[in-house]
Amino acid sequence: MGDNMSDDLKSGALVYHRLPRPGKLEIQATKPLGNQRDLALAYSPGVAAACMAIHEDPQEAATLTIRQNLVAVLTNGTAVLGLGDIGPLASKPVMEGKAVLFKKFAGIDVFDIEVDQHDVDRLVDVVCALEPTFGGINLEDIKAPECFEVEERCRARMNIPVFHDDQHGTAIIVAAAILNALELAGKNLADVRIVTSGAGAAALACLNLLVSLGATRENITVTDIKGVVYKGRPELMDRWKEVYAQETEARTLAEVIPGADVFIGLSAGGVLKPEYLERMADKPLIMALANPYPEIMPDLAQEKRPDAMICTGRSDFPNQVNNVLCFPYIFRGALDVGATSINEEMKKAAVKAIAALARETPSDVVARAYGGEARPFGPRSLIPSPFDPRLILRIAPAVAQAAMDSGVAGRPLENIHAYADSLDRFVHRSGFIMKPIFSKAKENPKRVIYSEGEDERVLRAIQAIVEDKVARPILVGRPRVIETRIKRFGLSVRQGEDFDLIDPEDDPRYRDYVASYLEIAGRRGITPDAARTLVRTNNTVIGAIAVRRGEADALICGLEGRFESRLRAIRDVIGLAPGVLDFAAMSLIVTKKGAFFLADTHVRADPSAEEIADVAVACAEHVSRFGLTPKIALLSHSDFGQSDSRSAVKMRSALSLIQARSPALQVDGEMQADSALSELIRDRVLPGSRLKGSANVLVFPNLDAANIAFQFAKVLADALPVGPLLIGPAKPAHILSPSVTARGIVNVTAAAVVEAQAADVLTTPPAEPGAALTTA
Repeated sequence: MGDNMSDDLKSGALVYHRLPRPGKLEIQATKPLGNQRDLALAYSPGVAAACMAIHEDPQEAATLTIRQNLVAVLTNGTAVLGLGDIGPLASKPVMEGKAVLFKKFAGIDVFDIEVDQHDVDRLVDVVCALEPTFGGINLEDIKAPECFEVEERCRARMNIPVFHDDQHGTAIIVAAAILNALELAGKNLADVRIVTSGAGAAALACLNLLVSLGATRENITVTDIKGVVYKGRPELMDRWKEVYAQETEARTLAEVIPGADVFIGLSAGGVLKPEYLERMADKPLIMALANPYPEIMPDLAQEKRPDAMICTGRSDFPNQVNNVLCFPYIFRGALDVGATSINEEMKKAAVKAIAALARETPSDVVARAYGGEARPFGPRSLIPSPFDPRLILRIAPAVAQAAMDSGVAGRPLENIHAYADSLDRFVHRSGFIMKPIFSKAKENPKRVIYSEGEDERVLRAIQAIVEDKVARPILVGRPRVIETRIKRFGLSVRQGEDFDLIDPEDDPRYRDYVASYLEIAGRRGITPDAARTLVRTNNTVIGAIAVRRGEADALICGLEGRFESRLRAIRDVIGLAPGVLDFAAMSLIVTKKGAFFLADTHVRADPSAEEIADVAVACAEHVSRFGLTPKIALLSHSDFGQSDSRSAVKMRSALSLIQARSPALQVDGEMQADSALSELIRDRVLPGSRLKGSANVLVFPNLDAANIAFQFAKVLADALPVGPLLIGPAKPAHILSPSVTARGIVNVTAAAVVEAQAADVLTTPPAEPGAALTTA
């Protein structure tokens, strides 16, 4: 593998590992250690209480320590990737990389452990001695056949999951691909002929799992470096390989490949000759998994057999068999139910979950990872992408359920659906905070119009919106463009059936829209010619008119162009809600420490105390829709009267106005940001503040402060943004930023639907627009 690496990739990899600090991992404390009491709780004498609780009940280790979320990635370095026996020290970068994958994809903490030991007995003793530390053991890069022996003996002695990923991870993905390929080919697993090239740990694990799923042992032929594995063969045999020895006179791969339905290659590049393919069965599945060079290159295989389905281990071809598809999520499910092992039922559950996910509509996250192209289920998409965020949502609950059903769960879950919801919050960090909004939206979906209906993110968003039954989408865009892009992105939504369309180039409502626009703007400088042009060319105006006319309930725009021009169209066509003086924007950021609503991040440059009071009360109403109690902090550079600067006095005055208007609100200020987020700090400055706990609504003194804070939080806190949400229009309308993702569009859509539900009771017409229409 190393010899085939380009100089550029090699030098880049070394820089990546060296800078800004060596390695890929660090250990972080999860509890504060900022004072003497923290030290007393974390260590002596307080830690004794935790120790004795575990001594009296070992199950308490799962609640008092990291153990139940901690996995050992352990190797002796005897079979590292394609590098061979390079030793435990040289294997450490690989083990660190595996640890990063566990954390990234499933939130599991890992210690990588490299053991300088070749003797099986001693290696087993080392692994088993680690049981008090870990909730699971992931064996990695141990050569065959020793890997079989080590795993088998450790599983027998240990009461936690022991999983050799090189065997079972590969087997699970291969099995999922085979199930889907056979479905497309119209074949049954029990009937197909399977031929392997390679008889190592991964190949034999694949066959064992396929047999447990229904494959017939008599239909399986194994070949390795010495040829066909036949009964009585004296060379390179062991008890694991012997299981698949056949009574046959055939001795080479060329002799056994005719009529084969499935080829599984886990051997060496080039061993599957093009002429062999001509003799395989109809619609064969070729799994050429040797790296970096497959047993046959996919383009050559496709040329010889256009009807073949092909998988490789490489990321530059379709159908990549990559273990990251399953191992993080199998451990996630196993750890979360306190499984004592990962058994056959759990592996089969993972296979079926992966196969089923491949048949679902591709995710927008997958599309971004692959440059905008995500293939629908078919010969070139037999298995999901490693970047599909739904993997954890499908595999972990399936594995957890199988562990409970098979009796190996030490801590069974009370509610598997609640567990799945908790995983959804891990995948989409907005999941928890948005859940009440989505639940409410589904009760009474509304019509939401999207001005940039041809945008890929909008199209991917409406796929999710239609599947979740959140809204009835209306797209502004050209039908032929939208149809072409839907096919290109592998989406299943259909015009008329799943969404409606307004064609700006040729729509029967064009004249009515021009008339409506002139009625709104005719006395403010807009001529009939200008109106006709705008209704043809300005999609935000089209969407706003649809909302104004009652043909849509909410507008989503802003993926292209300037915020101000979109705001102008909304102001002039939809107008302000009764009693509202001006718009404002509230942005939600979801961080590891919670969800925070920031205002005003996009509209009012330097609001007065009265405007700040208006915005704060309006934000409180919106936050309540999220199922949260609004806790409002009026932010300043000053803490509770420490300064009499203009902005501090303004925020102080706003507090008085808010308290007079909404005395039940939890609100305080003016205060600094740390006082807003920490009750401990706040109490030092002003004991007895009406605000309790951490504020979740942060109101800033001006636009610069709010927007800068919002942008900093997105980057420095690795926060997930939702919005901005526009406050104040007569009917729901939101202007997103050009950086928004499809998931962001879905989130704002749900919020807009809930707003539209609340607006159903309003019968007062929009307030008279206050600004002139423009063509900007």
